Amino acid sequence: MKINVLNQVLEVKKGDTLEEIAKQAKITDAVVATVDGRLRELTYKLEKDNSNVEFLNLSNTDAVRVYEASLRYLFAMATYNLYPEIKLRFNYSISRSILAVFEGYENVPEEKLENIINEVNRLVSLDLEIKRVKTTKDKAIEIYEKLNLKDKIDILKYREENNVNLYQTADYMNYMYSYMVPKTGHLKKFKAFNYHPGFIIQFPRTEFQGNIPPFVDAPTFGKALRNVAKWGKIIGGNTIDNINRYTETRDSQVDFVNLCETKLNNQLSELGKRIEENKEDIRLIAVAGPSSSGKTTFTNRLRIELLSLGIRPVMISMDDYYFRKEDAPKDKDGKPDLEHVEALDIELFNKDMLSLIQGNAVTLPKFNFHTGKREAGKTIKVDKNSPILIEGIHALNDRLTSLIPKHQKFRIYISPQTQLHIDNHNPISITDLRLLRRAVRDQKYRNSPVTSTMDMWPSVRRGEFKWIYPYQEEADFVFNSELTYEISVLKQFAMPHLLAIPAEDRHYITANRLVKFLKYFREIDPELVPNNSILKEFIGGSPFHD
Repeated sequence: MKINVLNQVLEVKKGDTLEEIAKQAKITDAVVATVDGRLRELTYKLEKDNSNVEFLNLSNTDAVRVYEASLRYLFAMATYNLYPEIKLRFNYSISRSILAVFEGYENVPEEKLENIINEVNRLVSLDLEIKRVKTTKDKAIEIYEKLNLKDKIDILKYREENNVNLYQTADYMNYMYSYMVPKTGHLKKFKAFNYHPGFIIQFPRTEFQGNIPPFVDAPTFGKALRNVAKWGKIIGGNTIDNINRYTETRDSQVDFVNLCETKLNNQLSELGKRIEENKEDIRLIAVAGPSSSGKTTFTNRLRIELLSLGIRPVMISMDDYYFRKEDAPKDKDGKPDLEHVEALDIELFNKDMLSLIQGNAVTLPKFNFHTGKREAGKTIKVDKNSPILIEGIHALNDRLTSLIPKHQKFRIYISPQTQLHIDNHNPISITDLRLLRRAVRDQKYRNSPVTSTMDMWPSVRRGEFKWIYPYQEEADFVFNSELTYEISVLKQFAMPHLLAIPAEDRHYITANRLVKFLKYFREIDPELVPNNSILKEFIGGSPFHD
């Protein structure tokens, strides 16, 4: 049987696994593979002649996801082997890592962590098989009861299918809502160390070419994540099962929606007070955050919050300071890189902001997106009670406001931060939440298919890593724009489009990953979403959206 690998034809036996084929092709770093565009585990047996096979290593995003899920599986197994009474919980954390905690423990004892790391290394050295097995829901419940995994039993009641996939290594079984590496020996790359209130697990990252990035502590961002954990206690947990309990009656839905919206209102109130306390000094308020964080709605609501405190902010669009497209820096493909900071007229922006703060009249530019050129805009003057409010990808980058003294700037980082889980071992990615928001918004406002959103998402992510995340710790305030009820609303907008993506489409991999957790959420009526909610920016009906 002939197949295509690395642009060459390879002769293989029918029924060979992808792992066997990788060895034959002398590929030693494969984590997972695609067969005719469909993601497959290395245990997959090839039966079709002339298949196109691409082996993916840790420079690939899908491979890293498989590796990270497999690593969680391995740490859960090691913890169970040594301490079966301990409930281990994984959270996504700072510095692109996993924070593992012991439920009921204020911290993880150093000795226990050292033993777990040693057990992980032992399991890696044994190169044990991680085998996928199919069973029934009833049998899976029996297995989870034996392993003291009640949270996994709770989620199974929302599963419509009777068949359940599990992964087994020796006598241990678990499921991580992901494909897995074939053997424990593949999981040599990781770092683990104590970090209150648990321990950090670092893994290879795509943006670091498959290497483990340096750990960069982020106390400001870490504080925001601790507040997320407190919020989980307030609502009685942050698993899908706990959220679904709020959907059982309309009254409970109303309470849940308003509870979540009040959390955001309280943050806005706190932020407004912080700015009011320093209003004599603050002349410029800068807002930045990754895609689909709700920046448009937030900035408008912040403006209204400040107006209620007698502060009259003036909103200025950074987009008006773009150079012509042909004058922008070029990306690696030679195309204009419009996300680059130097695609903006930094010198003019600095000059105009300083001049306004000094009380001078300034004629602002206005970028004409039809002609691709800047034109003269309105002339404005601001007084000392009117701070300038800017929002954009580079708003926290000091290069744009280097002429303005630090004490006159107040920087806000906005992003949805969640510790939402399918179960204790399976946190839901914040990035996936933002992708869902973006896909629903693009469909609603641009009539753009979800596959188009997925097409440009890698480019968006590259821009975030380069231009946003390095500056998040510079923020004076981290605003968490997550609404815990939102996936229960977004589901009904996103699911029809995700399910319509055919299996042969290259975006099926991403769509299937999203569907895997979305299907467990019960729906909340979109009519219950308040008019000024950040969620309206994505599902439609926002008074702040053009």
